[in-house]
Amino acid sequence: MTTFTKTDAVQVEAAAEPLAARWNRRLGGGWIFPLMILLFALFTALRPGQFATPFNLSTLAVDASILLVLSIGQTYVIATAGIDLSVGTVLVLSSVVGAKVMLALSGTSGATYGTTAAGWGVIALGTLAAVAAGSVFGALNGVLVACARIPALIVTLGTFGMALGFAQLLSDGQDVRAVPQKLVAAIGSGRLLGIPSLVWVALAVTVVGGLVLHTTRFGSRTFAVGSNAEAARRAGIPNRSHLVKVYLLSGALAGLAGTMSVARFATTTINGHTTDNLSSISAVVLGGTSLFGGIGSIFGTVIGVFIPIILLNGFVILGIQPFWQTVAMGAVLIVAVYADQLKRHAAQRGERHRLRSRLTRRPPSPASPSHHGEETP
Repeated sequence: MTTFTKTDAVQVEAAAEPLAARWNRRLGGGWIFPLMILLFALFTALRPGQFATPFNLSTLAVDASILLVLSIGQTYVIATAGIDLSVGTVLVLSSVVGAKVMLALSGTSGATYGTTAAGWGVIALGTLAAVAAGSVFGALNGVLVACARIPALIVTLGTFGMALGFAQLLSDGQDVRAVPQKLVAAIGSGRLLGIPSLVWVALAVTVVGGLVLHTTRFGSRTFAVGSNAEAARRAGIPNRSHLVKVYLLSGALAGLAGTMSVARFATTTINGHTTDNLSSISAVVLGGTSLFGGIGSIFGTVIGVFIPIILLNGFVILGIQPFWQTVAMGAVLIVAVYADQLKRHAAQRGERHRLRSRLTRRPPSPASPSHHGEETP
C-alpha cells in the first residue's frame, strides 16, 4: 500500500502552481528587469558614445562579477529567512589566507609587492585555502544559527568583526601585494572568447547556483525551511543540518570571491570590502528574494546586482556626484521591501479567502443514523 506523505503533498501543491506564477517567482517578481532595461536605455540615450560602448559594458560586467558571486550565496541564506552580514569580511580573510598560501608555496614569502612566478598548482592550492577559510566561517555561522539558535543577525554581525580581525592579525594590517603573475594576467585581466575571465567565473557560479536552487531537492528544501520551518521539520526535512549547509555555501562562495578579488586588484584590499555585505543583501532583496524567506530568484539576484552598478557607472559618466547613487539605491531598496510586503499581504488575504470559500462550500454533516443503522443521505 502506497503512503501519501506530507512531502508528497508539498510536491503536489508545487506542481499545481500555475506555470506563469512559477516563472514570475523565478524572475524576481517581474518589475526589477524592466527597471534595469529602463536605466540602461536612459543612460544610453543621454551618453550614447560613452555608456553603451563595448569597453564600458565590459567594465560593468567585471565590476558586477565579485559582488554577484557573493550575492548567490546570500540568496540561499535569505531564502531560508536568514541573513549573512559577514560575507564582506570573510572575503577579506579568505583573500589574505589564499594570498599568503600562494606566496609561501611560491618560495618568495619575503616579497612585499609585485608579482611572483607561481604556477597553476600553487594558484589552485591558494584558491582551495581561500575557499576552505570561507567555509569554516560559513559553517560556524550555520552551527550557531541552527544549533545554538542565536539570531542570524547577531551571529553574522559577530563573525563580521572576527573575520576582519583575523585578516588584520594574519597580515599585520598590511595588504599582501605580492601575488602570482599568472593569476593576475589570466584571471584578473584575461579574456576568453573576448569575455573577461572573471565574468566567466561569475557566470559559472550563477548557472550552477540557479540550477541547484530551482531544480533540485536542496533548493526545494531551502525554500521550505524559509517558508515554514516547523512544517518543513514535520515533513522530514533536517532543518538544522540544512541551515549549516546553506551558511557553509555562503562562506565558500565568499572565499572564492576573495581569490577573484586578489586576481583583479593584484592585492588583498583589506579595507575595500567592508560594505559588500550590505551591497549583496540589497542586490538579493532588489532581485525579489523575500527577507521573510520562502521566495528567491537567482535571475532576480543577477538583475539586482546590476542595478547599483549601472547607477554608479551612469552617474559617473553624466558627471553626477556618486553620492547620489547611495540615495537612489536606498530609495529603490525601500520600494523593493515595501513591494515584497504588499505581495505577502496579498497572498495571505488570498489564502484566507480560499479558506473561507472552502468552508462555505463544505457539505452539511450527515444526519444521525436511523433505527435501521443506516445514515440519511
